This record gives sequence, C-alpha cells and structure tokens, in this order.
Amino acid sequence: MFEHDYMLSMPVFWLFVAFTCLLSLGYFWGRRKNKQLFLSVFNELMEIVKPDDQTFTNIGGTIGYHANLIVKKKGPISRVDATITFLPRQSWLYLPISKFLIMKHDRLFITVYLKDKLPGEGHLIEKKHAGFRAPKITNVDRLNREDVRWGSHNFYLYYENLKVRDHFRKFMDENPDAGLIRHIAIVPDEKKGFIFVIPRKKMVGRYVEPVYRWFPRILAG
Repeated sequence: MFEHDYMLSMPVFWLFVAFTCLLSLGYFWGRRKNKQLFLSVFNELMEIVKPDDQTFTNIGGTIGYHANLIVKKKGPISRVDATITFLPRQSWLYLPISKFLIMKHDRLFITVYLKDKLPGEGHLIEKKHAGFRAPKITNVDRLNREDVRWGSHNFYLYYENLKVRDHFRKFMDENPDAGLIRHIAIVPDEKKGFIFVIPRKKMVGRYVEPVYRWFPRILAG
C-alpha cells in the first residue's frame, strides 16, 4: 500500500484529475484552432499580394504570427507586413478574461509599403475602436473629422484635405459593407497604408483585397 492511497477514494482528487485533463485538451484544441486561423488568413493574403519572397515568424509560441511579403516586380507596392494576434484559446482559464475584458477578439494588422506619394493623411476608423486601445493618430489635431455610417457600423473619417475625403467616400460607396474592417489609414510621410481587421477564416480576402487594390489607385491622385 502506498502512503497516500486514501486519496484515490476522495471525490476531490478525481475532480482535480478531470479538470487537469480538460485543461490539457483545451490547450491542444485552442492551439489547433489558432493555427487553422493563421493558415487561412495568411493563405488569403498570399493570394492577394502574390509576393516574390516571404518570411513568417512565430510570436511567443501561441500568441500570433508575423509575415513579411516582398514584392520585387515593378508596381506601386514594394512590401506588405502582416501581424496576427490570437485570443488565448489554448488557455481556457484566461480566455474569458481576454475575450470580454482585455483583447476581446483576434486581430490582424496589415502595413502596405507604397513607392509613390499619397495625396494626404486619412483615417477611417470604427468608433468602438477609436478609444484607448486604438492606434494613436499622431496628427489628429490638424485633421478634419466627420461621423460616417459604413454599412452597419459607425466610423470616424479623418482627412487632411478634400481630396483625401473624396477618395475615402468613393471607396465606401464602391464597397458598402465594412465587414471585418475596423481601421483604414494612409500616411503620406511614411508612404504607407494600414488596415486593421477582425480576422475570420475564409473571409479576410473578401474585405482586405478591395483596400489593397485601392491604395495604388490614390497615389498622387
């Protein structure tokens, strides 16, 4: 007889074992779900960008992934960087806290490097994402702002000049559903376009591709 055999007859012991097994299953389930989302999202981005070279980097094991997509052929775009961060699905104890109080959803950040000059700075950002968690708009004090309705969401439209405003307005008219998009930005000083997306499997390309094609259309225009 082992010294602690009496524990095998205690319900609390078996509850602890069951709970530990459940957490272990949750870890593998969550890691698999996040990897499936990563593969779906980045495969869609590859189809859109069609890079000549690419590098993928894992962030912190289960936190997310980063991609550098290099475009060597002639054209208005030289590179696309993308970072996806996940809800902690692998940690069932922490997942509710993250989902409802901290992170709330998976996130996809896309930076498009452009070769030519943009007509001015502009941001189209959903009001719910314009708070303290949102990317800081450095030059917000010198930008004009309008409240706009894009699909079923309320957005702020920040623009440096009327040309930028017209570009954003035309884009919304051509694409009446915001879908997964929560922030689009053009920053002329850096020659960059930015897209912030709430990623969903097999849905990212539908909403990101129009923005990606839109950036070159407004260069110096």
